[in-house]
Amino acid sequence: MALAKALNKILRAGEGKVLRNLQSIAADVGKLEEGYAALKDADFPKLTREFKERYWGDNFSKYEDFLAGKLAFNANGDEIKGPGVKQALRDDTALEPLGESLDDLLLEAFALVREASKRTLGMVHHDVQVMGGAALFKGNIAEMKTGEGKTLVATLPAYLAAISGLGVHIVTVNDYLASYQSELMGRIFRFLGMTTGCIISGQTPQVRRTQYWADITYGTNNEFGFDYLRDNMALDRGSLVQRGHYFAIVDEVDSILIDEARTPLIISGQAAGDFKENYQKFARFVRTLERATNVEPAANPLLRLEQEEPNGDYEVDEKKRTVGILSSGITKLEKQLGIDNLYDPNNLDLLQFMNNAIKAKELFTRDKDYIVQGGEVKIVDEHTGRVLDGRRYSDGLHQAIEAKEGVAIQAENRTLATTTLQNYFRLYKKLSGMTGTAETEAAEFNGTYKLGVVPIPTNKPMVREDKPDLIFKNLSGKYTAIVADIKERNQLGQPVLIGTTSVEKSEEISTELKRSGIKHNVLNAKQHAREAAVIAMAGRAGAVTVATNMAGRGTDIMLGGNVEFLAQEKMRALGLDPEENAQEYEAKWGSVRKATEEEVQDEHDQVVGLGGLYVLGTERHENRRIDNQLRGRSGRQGDPGESRFYISLEDDLMRLSGTSAVQSMMDMMNFPDDQPLESKMVTKSVQSAQAKIEAMNFEMRKNILKYDDVLSKQREVMYEQRRRVLSGMDMSTQVIGFVEGTLSDVILEGTAQGAPEEWDLANTWRELERYYPVTTTLSDILDSVPSAKALTPELLTREVVQDAKLHYASRLDSVGAEFFKEYERRVVLMVLDRHWQRHLENMDYLRSGIGLRAMAQKDPIVEYTNESSRMFALMNSEIRAEIVMSLLKSDGQIMDAKGNVVQFNAKNEVSVMIASGPSEAGSDAEFDSSDDVTYEGVSKNAPCPCGSGKKYKLCHGKGK
Repeated sequence: MALAKALNKILRAGEGKVLRNLQSIAADVGKLEEGYAALKDADFPKLTREFKERYWGDNFSKYEDFLAGKLAFNANGDEIKGPGVKQALRDDTALEPLGESLDDLLLEAFALVREASKRTLGMVHHDVQVMGGAALFKGNIAEMKTGEGKTLVATLPAYLAAISGLGVHIVTVNDYLASYQSELMGRIFRFLGMTTGCIISGQTPQVRRTQYWADITYGTNNEFGFDYLRDNMALDRGSLVQRGHYFAIVDEVDSILIDEARTPLIISGQAAGDFKENYQKFARFVRTLERATNVEPAANPLLRLEQEEPNGDYEVDEKKRTVGILSSGITKLEKQLGIDNLYDPNNLDLLQFMNNAIKAKELFTRDKDYIVQGGEVKIVDEHTGRVLDGRRYSDGLHQAIEAKEGVAIQAENRTLATTTLQNYFRLYKKLSGMTGTAETEAAEFNGTYKLGVVPIPTNKPMVREDKPDLIFKNLSGKYTAIVADIKERNQLGQPVLIGTTSVEKSEEISTELKRSGIKHNVLNAKQHAREAAVIAMAGRAGAVTVATNMAGRGTDIMLGGNVEFLAQEKMRALGLDPEENAQEYEAKWGSVRKATEEEVQDEHDQVVGLGGLYVLGTERHENRRIDNQLRGRSGRQGDPGESRFYISLEDDLMRLSGTSAVQSMMDMMNFPDDQPLESKMVTKSVQSAQAKIEAMNFEMRKNILKYDDVLSKQREVMYEQRRRVLSGMDMSTQVIGFVEGTLSDVILEGTAQGAPEEWDLANTWRELERYYPVTTTLSDILDSVPSAKALTPELLTREVVQDAKLHYASRLDSVGAEFFKEYERRVVLMVLDRHWQRHLENMDYLRSGIGLRAMAQKDPIVEYTNESSRMFALMNSEIRAEIVMSLLKSDGQIMDAKGNVVQFNAKNEVSVMIASGPSEAGSDAEFDSSDDVTYEGVSKNAPCPCGSGKKYKLCHGKGK
């Protein structure tokens, strides 16, 4: 703790100087206010264009050609002009700005946005919001309390960065917020002559591409990350959607970059094999086993010496969330399965089924860690209480939970692409973020992302009263006291927000409130769609709201009701949309918002008189930030408020933090269940437990990142190769290099032992025949030298490589260089992807077992790095060999511009199949839609000639 405090002090050194600089910027922006207030509406987009001209300087005309699709850049940064340029892979970094820097434009740009916001939304950036915007643009985390208007703050740096034309990403925690913010703040940007996009789940690649090409794009961290992975699995340029990673502003940055960073992003495909019966069998079997109750939570069976023999079949460590099967459990399982040794290498998969079944039973609780909805097991985010649609636990754990719950077991998946959120966001040239609670994680932000935390003062003084925790002996007494407190405040009309740590707890509290006749709203993973509406009304008189963790809700709880939300609802009721009816919407908005504000004002004043919003925490979260986020819902913009946490010694955190002595004392004193205790010892115990769990989670994230950093370097190499192929780069030089390397390896292996007359060159020639039809003979080579002794590996390699080059040139000539080069690109992509996916599987296997090497006094990370480097080198060798074989020897086919299929064999004999049936080669038949095209003579299981990547029977051969 002392070390953490010292490090935090170092990180926050110079904070005063930073704040004074930001205050100076806000003051200078304010000085420009009068001049911009005199502008006409039509002047705003003109000034935006002027800013762009000043930024790009002499390259402005190129920049305009670039946006219009008249100019593009390939992977080498070379300019591409002419027909088809829109299909080229565009790299924004290839165009250099030659004018003023964005820092030079900051004051003017911020002042312009401030005035635009006043005219479109009726909202004016306060000086502290201008300070926050400047902190974000300079690549920091702006720590701003809840209710300080972070959504509006982001418009300042987003607009300034968007002047570059390179695309700005604003990252939110869910689809609703992405849509809501892009619509509301988009009105400011459109008024300024800029475009906004929004990336949400379910969009087609075509729609996504358009959204990414907007000046400012809103979306969730998962959608941005998965699009990055999908782009690096694309088989053609037309499937790419993203256009680079220039500047990102991350809302609720601690939730996204810290809490969610423990879970990597994974794109999966269905794996071979069906193990559903095994999951069901182990789920039934584990119900017959008993958990050990006399094992210390941190005990390790491998290190246990003279300890008491465990009294169960398996042990569970709830703190570390690990399980271990004990000797009695092993005996029972071996008898059940009819095997002699569970730890035989051939039975290791059975051990995995067993461990997953125990974890599903003991460590994963329904309505806390997951919910069952529509016959599916859906993960609940432990930090936000939201359902993580489409996310599944890996390594068979999700299937084990499905078996436990008796729902349909979905097929196991194999990893096709993966990255961590840490390494995804480190792709951005500039990264920044906003949150109300970043101070506790300042060291991690600095170490992982090189982000500093800048605390921004509140617009108005904070007057919320945070009451001491109340500690109860058991859950029953705590719930009784909670309900009594809520009932008393509800009768007065004071709004109450009740924070819970899980879906299960929120429903328990809801049941207690129903018994007492207290009307309330419940917001948890099961009511995700109602989230914004419930939160927007949580500050109204008499409102009682039960909610799971409040991280990233994104909608302000305003006393009397959220004005912006209510005004937008009224506009929708009038049938007005900010994009479809832009002029009419803007004309009507001011009056509707003002009327709504007046309607809310009386109720606002009433709630202020009652003491403002009362926040009641039903237990402490394992992370202090989540507690602070809950408290922060009250006391926004100088409003009064109050918060208090209720704690029971039976709470999960208390149970794991070692408060048994306090429990015993309260039992001995016959302490009443409903009487609270205020104890500094218990409070310190809670804080200590939270600090330990936070430290453990930090170590987990750091460990994940260490392993992914190794994979990340390899991923960058592979993805760079793919980008070069997709960019249309001429592959000839690279292919020749592959040929030389592969054939040289074959010859070196065949000539490594003995003198030339002892070499088995006949066998070497048979090996060479695997890669291409060899035409140069040993006799020809021997005739060119005085004797066999004069043969050298270099001579043999030179002759063979020259022969292979002639064959390659013949292929280009016979098939047609344009067609063959397209075929070449397709082959290279398919080979790269197939080997990379296999490599990811191998890395998973390596990662799962590498920890055991610590028992041999070896550093697992060092071992993992060395092993993975060896595996990566071997994979690259295999890739080169397969590409050579595919391009020089294998039969192939490619579709020409008219839909005809050009086929060629190993001897470079070419035939053409005319689309829609047999016809003479060279027919001019064309088709309006490729869906009407059929191909004669194509095997059902062969790749479809159209280049879709699907099998023919699943594409153009479907139903034929």
